[in-house]
Amino acid sequence: MLSLIIAESSLELVPRELQSHISIKSHAKKLGKYPSEILLDNSWHFAAMKGLENEIKRGRPDIVHLCLLAATSIPLYHENEIEIYVHTIDNKVIILGDNVRLPKSYHRFAGIVEKLFKDKVIKTDDSVLMELKKMTFDELIEMIEPKSVIALSPDGVPSNYQSVGKELDDSCLIVGGFQKGAFSDEITQHIDRTYSIGEQSFEAHVVISRILYEYEKTIFM
Repeated sequence: MLSLIIAESSLELVPRELQSHISIKSHAKKLGKYPSEILLDNSWHFAAMKGLENEIKRGRPDIVHLCLLAATSIPLYHENEIEIYVHTIDNKVIILGDNVRLPKSYHRFAGIVEKLFKDKVIKTDDSVLMELKKMTFDELIEMIEPKSVIALSPDGVPSNYQSVGKELDDSCLIVGGFQKGAFSDEITQHIDRTYSIGEQSFEAHVVISRILYEYEKTIFM
């Protein structure tokens, strides 16, 4: 079983120190919600985020949406051969259930995640679709207990998708869920091997699609 962690993801509700900013209040009003109930999104909140601590790794929930669509739209997920976790920049973890069908529309996705942050769980009558827990990266790795932890980063050892895909069985794959920057020390201390895939840098959802396809080939073909 492969575990995928989208780590330090740019996914959080508007922090307290920004909730009184005019751009936040205006956007929240349009959505019919309180500022504390909406996702931080630099498409709307760019002015408010200026000077925010760790600004370059925050306010991009769309990255997580695209990554999750990539990871849940493939045979690997439908055959229950992968567990998916979203670790957020403020140390929360979203645990994805089996056979969850995420909305293709970003606006619907954002609404579901905002509800998840409020209620802590999204479920049907007979199954849990998504669950939110306060959890550090250390605690998440301890819970998963993988054979090895492999990360993909431009700073890693040069390799290719095919080679890394063959190493992933019973491992935990780490891909950053942020726009810019590097993994924090909290993440890197748990990584056994870090690889850089190819000479060209791709967005996280493209990397996830390509590496998971190569892993699929090792178990389905």
